[in-house]
Amino acid sequence: MELTDAHCHLDFPEFADYRERVLAVAAAAGVSRIVIPGVRRQHWDRVVRVASGMSGVYYCLGIHPWYVGEHEEGDLAVLERRLSGADRQCVGLGECGLDRLRGELADQIPWFEAQVELAARLMRPLVIHSVRTHDEIHRILRAQAFAGRALIHGFSGSYEQARQLVDLGCYIGVGGVITHGRAKKTRDAIARLPVDALVLETDAPDMAPEGVAKGCNSPEYLPMIFDALVSLKAAKREELASQLLRNSCQLYDWPVPV
Repeated sequence: MELTDAHCHLDFPEFADYRERVLAVAAAAGVSRIVIPGVRRQHWDRVVRVASGMSGVYYCLGIHPWYVGEHEEGDLAVLERRLSGADRQCVGLGECGLDRLRGELADQIPWFEAQVELAARLMRPLVIHSVRTHDEIHRILRAQAFAGRALIHGFSGSYEQARQLVDLGCYIGVGGVITHGRAKKTRDAIARLPVDALVLETDAPDMAPEGVAKGCNSPEYLPMIFDALVSLKAAKREELASQLLRNSCQLYDWPVPV
């Protein structure tokens, strides 16, 4: 069984003293690839440095909605240059998006729209942060006729919202929220979505599965999320793992296993 953590902040200081141990434990549990999203220009070099020193670790670069206020318009040109000249470990643009609970949508939307346009021009997949803004994300992607690949990371919404995004070609990020029995709406949505639209992620150190302390999430817990998905889907483990692997490969443009 081979699993991919499609969204993990392995560059964060929380992992600074034990990244190698985390990778070893995760690999022993079947996690063969980890993708680190970049969230702000001042940390892009750190993201690249962490990924470049570790086998099976990849990265994306983007401007997260929480941090748009610390950026200038010229940073988009810097982002374009860095993505255009990046090595093969760079697999996407993100984390970008919208967040209704932190900051102003009016400030975030132009930055998200610009990054959608940039991803389309560079033919890079998008890694999208969406908190209570699934309808707005759908509207913007549709208005820009975005036809590329995208991950709606850490999805927490209704089946109807997820279905609209899947119909645009998006993948839905399945994280620790599905391990919590109280998350009925999201669990129902994931249970009803087609398996070929799903991608596993931890969002570590955040979005901890049930039984893991807040802020202590890690890619080593990805198999817990996989087990919860097996139960939700009443699926065969090997078949589900194979499909999820194909999905992550298609999302990030890795060779798809036969």
